[in-house]
Order: sequence, then C-alpha cells, then structure tokens
Amino acid sequence: MKPLTQHRGRAIPLDRSNIDTDQIIPKQFLKRVERTGFGQFLFFDWRFTEDGSERPDFILNQPQYRQGTILLAGPNFGSGSSREHAPWALQDWGLAAVIAPSFADIFYNNCLKNGLLPIPLAESDVSRLMAEAVDPEGLWLTIDVTARTVTTDAGEVFSFPLDAYAQESLLQGLDDIGRTLAFAPEIDAYESRVNPRVNTQG
Repeated sequence: MKPLTQHRGRAIPLDRSNIDTDQIIPKQFLKRVERTGFGQFLFFDWRFTEDGSERPDFILNQPQYRQGTILLAGPNFGSGSSREHAPWALQDWGLAAVIAPSFADIFYNNCLKNGLLPIPLAESDVSRLMAEAVDPEGLWLTIDVTARTVTTDAGEVFSFPLDAYAQESLLQGLDDIGRTLAFAPEIDAYESRVNPRVNTQG
C-alpha cells in the first residue's frame, strides 16, 4: 500500500444509492490475477454502450470529472458480493477516497485493507457536497487522515470516524501482511528460541 496522509482532489458526484460491487466491477472482468488493470472496467455497464462507446451522460465520462480523485455517492455504497476487486477497480481508475452516508461492512473493510479511504458523512452533508460538485468550477476537497477531516476550499470542515488501527495502517502504507512483517525480527527471534534448528539448517 502507498501511505495516505493527506490528499487534495476534485470531487465526482455520483448521485446514486445502493451501488453494489457488481456495478462497480462486473463479474465478467474478475478473471485477472493481478490487482491492477481493473480501472478500465469500473462502472462498465454505466460508462459504455453495448457497442463499447462511452455514454456521454455518465459522470465519469464528462471531461471535468475525468481527473477527479474523490467519489461522492449515495447511501449503502459497496453492497452485494464481497469481491475485493471493487476497491481495486476504484483505486486503479485513480480514486483515493469514497465519501458516502453509509457503506456495506465488507466493502468498507476491504477498502481500508487496500489503502482506499471510505469516508462516512451525514447524508445531508454528502447532499450538500454533491450540489457544490456539479458547479462548473467544481468542488475540491482536502482529506487529512491524521486529523480525520475533509475540508472544502471554502474552509468548511467535516470530521469522519476512523479507528486507530486503520488510521495507522493508512498513514504507514501497510496492509495486514506488511504490519505483520514489521515484527519479522521478533518472529525470527522467537522461532530461534523454540526451534533452533530452523535457522541452523536454513
């Protein structure tokens, strides 16, 4: 994972509720074994017509949002199957965070384990941010993981919950395996004590 301490980006208003993981990354694109390459298939059925051309009315296809890095969405984002490919696709497209009133539990945890920040804010606050994001000048937000805040360029500040373990993992850029490997010297020392032959033979 890449460390995520602070991020400033343009907000993309996707004003839809109950967006499930099959809409985020359809099942026919889950054959890849790498974590990369899924961004091109993000929201595939919404982004493209049957002949493969872009739908100009879909938000991600509009020029002013193509470089956006913070997604605004409706309640219950990431429901459905537990596929880890969903946060992979969002990240690979270029997103650093998703802001919504609520998230499906498994999707929320999958995001944190992969370095994508899910930010739950009050539905009224998300609606206001969406209204500002459709302005031609756009809405730029600054996310501070240490302070657990989202700040608009106008100076409005929103606080969001984030447990200490997830916060530390994001700040350090460590997934669960990385955090375990940080204790490698202690693990090796323990193994040497309980099974000295492990190190002497290998």
